[in-house]
Amino acid sequence: MPGRRLTLMLGASVMVALAGGAALWAVSTRTHATPPAPAPVPVEMTQVVRRDVPVFLTSVGTVQPFNSVTVRSRVDGELQQVLFKEGQDVRKGDLLAVIDPRTFQAALDQAQAKLQQDEASLTNAQKIFARDTQLGKDAFASQQAVDNQGSSVDQLAAQIAQDRAAISVAQTQLSYTQITAPIDGRAGLRLVDEGNIVHAADANGLVVLNQLHPIAVISTLPQDEVATIRTALDASAVEAQAVSRDGSRRLATGTVALIDNKVDPQSGALQVKSVFPNADDMLWPGQFIAVRFKVATRQNALTVPSDTVQRGPSGDYVFVVGSDSRVTTVPVQAGLIANGIAVIETGLEAGQTVVVRGQYRLAPGTAVTAAPKGDS
Repeated sequence: MPGRRLTLMLGASVMVALAGGAALWAVSTRTHATPPAPAPVPVEMTQVVRRDVPVFLTSVGTVQPFNSVTVRSRVDGELQQVLFKEGQDVRKGDLLAVIDPRTFQAALDQAQAKLQQDEASLTNAQKIFARDTQLGKDAFASQQAVDNQGSSVDQLAAQIAQDRAAISVAQTQLSYTQITAPIDGRAGLRLVDEGNIVHAADANGLVVLNQLHPIAVISTLPQDEVATIRTALDASAVEAQAVSRDGSRRLATGTVALIDNKVDPQSGALQVKSVFPNADDMLWPGQFIAVRFKVATRQNALTVPSDTVQRGPSGDYVFVVGSDSRVTTVPVQAGLIANGIAVIETGLEAGQTVVVRGQYRLAPGTAVTAAPKGDS
């Protein structure tokens, strides 16, 4: 019996050992199993393409009216009528205001009456001179009397010329009571109300007219760009683009009219005047905007979206997607970067696939998949 009990105990111990070994083998198998491959990272991708890339110089500028005129009275008198509305577009020659014309009309009438009086005197003097001349031939009048009468005729002729000049002055003064628009433009705030006495010496005037179509922008470029803009102007008309301060919207397209004839020695900047049709009134006097000048075009340049180019300790690089959908980092030399496009000088070839967005989740060898735009 003792021997049988010992045999049973040894058998039980073997069974326990075997069960424990099986359990350890199962745990070891689970621990060393190959982990599942990570899911591909969704990123936005595009291809490297060749295209013509415009080259721009960028500056800041201020919108100015193409012409600006302060309309003033040129005579003194009561402002009887104001015939424009504030903010109204007016045409050159439109009647804007009327000043009391009665005093000036009276002065004109007086000058015209004086002319008639002197013309009558001249006619009489000419008749006397003709008679005296005939009498002088017959020795019935002295030569002195004939000469005196001839002088009287000349004096009256000169007086008539003076009368006509006075009439011209009076007509001009009378015309100044009708104040007309000197340019096409938009009226600003009315500076004087009807019923006030206005003077030719008044500083403020009646209203300011600003010409908005076309309109001008005065901007500045650093002196280092003088040669570039001059070369572009010598070649052809230079396109100017007015854009919002943040660069998100193009407001208008025009041309460079001229560059100033000197560089400001204090700021080292050159002033540039650009002209825009401004048919939609997107530009307004006093507005502060950015201006881009198209000075050249890079033909058939290798390009990628500017977001593709990343900066690292060793310089610029991009993530290139291989045929196995895994990425590698490729050093590049980026040239011109503008309007969301980067020109690649070296490092890439046309047709390669590169990552545009989602690079923060990548490392060399990472598998990627195309993601809808905005989701990467």
